[in-house]
Amino acid sequence: MVVRRRKKIRKYRGSRTCGWGITGQHRGKGQKGGFGRSGRHKHHWTWVRKYAPDYFGKHGFKTPLSMRANEKVINIGLLDEIASELLRKGKAELKESKVVINVLELGYNKVLGRGKVTRPLIVITPYISKKAEEKISQAGGEVIKV
Repeated sequence: MVVRRRKKIRKYRGSRTCGWGITGQHRGKGQKGGFGRSGRHKHHWTWVRKYAPDYFGKHGFKTPLSMRANEKVINIGLLDEIASELLRKGKAELKESKVVINVLELGYNKVLGRGKVTRPLIVITPYISKKAEEKISQAGGEVIKV
């Protein structure tokens, strides 16, 4: 094992407190400078400047809920799966052997392109992704934008 002759503690061997005065000093939680994140604006300020420079202050902004677009999305694969069920319930209709689905009546306002389209669909929607539009047209269907 390596002998550590140059370590500072070698000088304090034989003393009971190693330079911290009467017994007990530099031992307990009182030396920590507070609990948790205390002192970040006071005695731990140098730590903040070095390790967490963005800890204080405002950064960016959060868009108010009234300004956000409230998009409710559905994937084209799911529409294809539930098409027969929608026909049975009367929420969709057949027109020239194509299933006509109005997405707004189902409570959605955007169609996305995840999934497979196995039958020709006519989808009525205000918003649709390019991928979803391509898949519908490849299956022999069409998109009607409201």
